[in-house]
Amino acid sequence: MANKTQKTQQKSLASEIISSIEAKLSDAGEATKKMKKSIEKSADKLAKKLTKLMHKAEKKTDKPAKKVKKEAKKAKKNVAKAEKNAKRTAKKAINTVADTVTSVASKTTSAPAKPALKPVATNKPAAPRAKPAPKPASTSVPAETTADNA
Repeated sequence: MANKTQKTQQKSLASEIISSIEAKLSDAGEATKKMKKSIEKSADKLAKKLTKLMHKAEKKTDKPAKKVKKEAKKAKKNVAKAEKNAKRTAKKAINTVADTVTSVASKTTSAPAKPALKPVATNKPAAPRAKPAPKPASTSVPAETTADNA
């Protein structure tokens, strides 16, 4: 997890803490072996925490520099894209102008165009018609013929 520089930094910090605590302790009296072990353990823990904090602080100062680099790279990429798009649109414009020029030139050299005919309607299948309701059958009077009326 921790790299070599952090570990060496941690060890040197721990030894400094131990030496300063033992110096203060020697003024008060002689330290026992148990006290020295305890001081070493707590100094190691403290040194580990301190190096983590220092490493975090270093990372925070490094972040803005990395961010600037990243933004510069992104801006460079966007400029390249913009140039590419500009070239593409220029080519499209040139091609459309060339197409219109050739079509105008071909129209002027050929005979006048015939008026466009109306499109012929396509045959659509007849929609099914609704069947009329059946007529009631006439039972009383048979239909007269025209000869009888005359």
